[in-house]
Amino acid sequence: MTDIPAIVGVLGGGRMGAGIAHAFVVSGSNVRIVERDDEQAAAALDRVTSALAASVDRGTTGETLATLNARIETGTDDALFDECELVIEAVPEDTDFKVASLRRIEDRVGAEIPIASNTSSMSIDALAASLRFPRRFLGLHFFNPVPGSELVEIIVGAATEGSIVADAQDWVAALGKTPVTVRDSPGFASSRLGVIIGLEAIRMLEEGVASAEDIDAAMVLGYKFPVGPLRLTDIVGLDVRLGIAEYLHAQLGERFAPPQLLRDKVAVGELGRKTGTGFFTWDLRPGQKGTS
Repeated sequence: MTDIPAIVGVLGGGRMGAGIAHAFVVSGSNVRIVERDDEQAAAALDRVTSALAASVDRGTTGETLATLNARIETGTDDALFDECELVIEAVPEDTDFKVASLRRIEDRVGAEIPIASNTSSMSIDALAASLRFPRRFLGLHFFNPVPGSELVEIIVGAATEGSIVADAQDWVAALGKTPVTVRDSPGFASSRLGVIIGLEAIRMLEEGVASAEDIDAAMVLGYKFPVGPLRLTDIVGLDVRLGIAEYLHAQLGERFAPPQLLRDKVAVGELGRKTGTGFFTWDLRPGQKGTS
């Protein structure tokens, strides 16, 4: 297999799926996104083409927008996966949904085609247990926002073949990103560390230790974080972070128990940047930063 697959399939065209598609398109792959209905397929296409236009405007690609757009296709038919050399699942963090999605991909592609999950916390071995060919399955954890992130976490299951891992490392490098390879465990490396810092920041805010701005400033200025843990939670989505925390709480114990403040905000729909309100207030225009 070459450094980057010629045709990549993505199941799920939300923020993460569209970001993954963008990364492969600008690196030379043709990408096919499958969504649940025509409306969502059209929305996925809009997300990717808008991101491609931004890349052209910034000068981060030397190709024309027309050339890039010609390499992206969306639809609802799983037949779009037929010629793919890699298929990535990028559906929401729900175990049953992910298992059904992975089985759906496996039923469509050949036995030798690598399948990856973009899960940020779920056990790769547990997901692989539902597949007929777990040897060609692994985790490819991209980070939000994908175009600006330099990291991809490669999660190796007990059954994952070494050749697939080596290929994945080549794919990530070809995307201009850095691969970090980890053994399958709850939360892997990045989510396990990132979530526990974020949860403690929420507890500090809940207890009145400091304001959201000051908690974030302490980590940005004192520890050189590129963005504070509360602002990052807003960017990721409070609902997404809650789901990961609940999973890690069940797997690893009380230190990952979600703070009540996080539960309360999710319950009233304050989900962060995507809704305009979380721990900060966000201008919903693309690229705008939040203020408290």
